[in-house]
Amino acid sequence: MGDYWDHREYPETAILVGVIRQGQTEELATDYLGELAFLAETAGAEIRAVFTQRLDVPHPKTFLGSGKLEQVKDKVKEEEIDMVIFDDELTPSQLRNIERELNCRILDRTNLILDIFAGRAQTAHAKTQVELAQYQYLLPRLTRMWTHLERQRGGIGLRGPGETEIETDRRIIRNRISKLKDQLTKIDKQMMVQRKNRGKMVRVALVGYTNAGKSTLMNLLSKSNVFAEDKLFATLDTTVRKVVIENLPFLLSDTVGFIRKLPTHLVESFKSTLDEVREADILMHVVDISHPGFEEQIEVVDTTLRDLGGGEIPVMLVFNKTDAYTYTKKDEDDLTPSHRDNLSLNDQKKEWIKAHPEALFISALKKNNIDELKDQLYHKVKDIHIKRYPYNDLLY
Repeated sequence: MGDYWDHREYPETAILVGVIRQGQTEELATDYLGELAFLAETAGAEIRAVFTQRLDVPHPKTFLGSGKLEQVKDKVKEEEIDMVIFDDELTPSQLRNIERELNCRILDRTNLILDIFAGRAQTAHAKTQVELAQYQYLLPRLTRMWTHLERQRGGIGLRGPGETEIETDRRIIRNRISKLKDQLTKIDKQMMVQRKNRGKMVRVALVGYTNAGKSTLMNLLSKSNVFAEDKLFATLDTTVRKVVIENLPFLLSDTVGFIRKLPTHLVESFKSTLDEVREADILMHVVDISHPGFEEQIEVVDTTLRDLGGGEIPVMLVFNKTDAYTYTKKDEDDLTPSHRDNLSLNDQKKEWIKAHPEALFISALKKNNIDELKDQLYHKVKDIHIKRYPYNDLLY
C-alpha cells in the first residue's frame, strides 16, 4: 500500500483551505494553515495555493460560502489540482457536496493525519492501531470513499484499508473493526504485562507537541539511536530505554507527539501507547520554544494530558531548541506591548520562570544545558526512588 508514492514521477498537488472563525486573528489562522501545510508536505503533497474565508459558522452543506468555493473551483480547474485539503473535519455530506462541486479529491485534516500515520506505522501494533482508526473514520463515509477505491487509485488520503480489495459492505467493515479491537485488546494486555515486568523502577515519559525534539532528547539521555527527524509524527511506537544517571537507574519512554485537533479515533486506538503517559511517575514536557505558536502548543499538550487522565502526574517543563530561537528587537522608542516576536530568549526565560521556577531551557541538538537537565531529573527520580525503596543502600 505504501509503495504507491515510490513510483510517482511527481508529487500530488494540493490546495489548502481554512476558515477564520469569530475571535480568531489572521496571524493565528496563518499559523494553523502553516501546520496544515507541514502535514500535507509530510504526506508528500506539493502546495499550490491557500484559501481562507472568515465565517462565524461553516456552511452546513459546502463548508465554504458559494463565492469562495467558486474561487477554489477555478484554481482547481486552471492548475489541474489533484486534491483540496480542509483544516477542519468535514461531515460525510460536506465531503460529497464539495467533491461534486470541485470534481477532485477532497481531504479533511483528520483524513490527512490518518494517512500520515498509515505511512509511518512500522510495527504490527502501530499498524493495527492505525487501521482501526482508519476504518472507524471510513465507515460513515463509505459511499463516498469507495468510489475512489473502485478505481484502484492511490495517493494521499487513500492509503490504507481496502485499496487492493473492494469491501463495499458495511457489515464487513464493522466485522473488521471488531476483529481489530480484539487484536488491540490482546496487545494491550501483553503490553500491560510487559510494563508490570519492568518492576517498580521509576518511569519518566517524554511528552510534547509533535516535532518538539523528544526523540533527539531521548537519544541524548539514553545514548540510544531512536529514529528522529524534522517531520510530524516521526515516531508512532513508544520506545522505552533504561537510563542511568550517576548510580540511579530509571526507565525513559518516548511517546507519539500530540497535535491540535488530534483525531478522536486515533486517541482511542492508541490507548495502549498512551498508557505509558498515564502510568509514568514523572512527565517531561518538551516544548519547541523556537516555534512562533509554542504557547498554544503547551496548552494543547496540557489539555490532552488532562483528557488522558495524566493531569496529576508531576511535570518537568523543558524548553528545547533554544539554538533556533529568533526574535525582532524592538526600537527603544517603540511603546507597543511586547509579544512573542520581539521578546529575547532571556525575556522568555524570565517570564516563564516566574510561573515555573524549575523550567529548563536547553538545546538537545547542540547539547546546551543538558547537565542541568540531568541534575534536576536525577533529584526528582531519586526522591521517588527513596519513597519506593526506603531501605535501598544504592543511594546512600
